[in-house]
Amino acid sequence: MVRKNITATTDNSEWKAPKRRKPRKPMTEDQRAAASERLAKAREVRAAKNPDYGKSGIHVSIKDLNTDHQLHPDKVKQWIKTQKEFAKSERASVRLNTKGAVAKLANTEGYIRNMQSYLKNGDWVDDFYGEHQQGKVRRHCKALAYYWSGPKKGQPKRDVDVFYPDLGCVWTKEMALEE
Repeated sequence: MVRKNITATTDNSEWKAPKRRKPRKPMTEDQRAAASERLAKAREVRAAKNPDYGKSGIHVSIKDLNTDHQLHPDKVKQWIKTQKEFAKSERASVRLNTKGAVAKLANTEGYIRNMQSYLKNGDWVDDFYGEHQQGKVRRHCKALAYYWSGPKKGQPKRDVDVFYPDLGCVWTKEMALEE
C-alpha cells in the first residue's frame, strides 16, 4: 500500500494583526486620591439606595448580625484579607524550602476556604476564629444523644470541652474520669 502525502491548503491572506492598544497613562497621586474619593461617594450613594449593596455573596442567616458579633461578615472579610497576605508570605517560604512552610501554607489556605464558605453558607466549620486564628470555637450541645446498649444504656453521651445545657457547664476531662 502506497502512502499519500497530505497537504493542507489554508488561505490566510486576509488576516490582519489586531490593533495594538496604547498603554494607559499612569495616574498621579492627586488623580488617584481624587478617583478614590469619587468611588467612595458613589459607593455611599449606592449603599443608601440599596441596603443589600456589597452583601450579594453573603448568606441570609448572617446578613443582619450585629456589628459587634464575633463572626460579623465585615470582620470575616478583613480576616480573609489578612490571611491572604500570610499565604502570600508562606508561598515565598515554600519556594525557599523553609521547614514547615508547606504545612503553614496548607493551614492558612484551609482557613481562608472555611471563612469563604461561612460567608456563602452561613456555617462556621473551623475549630478556630479570629484574624490570626487566636480564638477557639466552643461547641454547644443542642440535643443529647444516649447510649442504647451496653452497661451505660440510657446514659447521655458526652464529649470533653462541650457545653451541656442540662449540666449548665462545660464537660471537662476530670468529669469524664470521675464517671
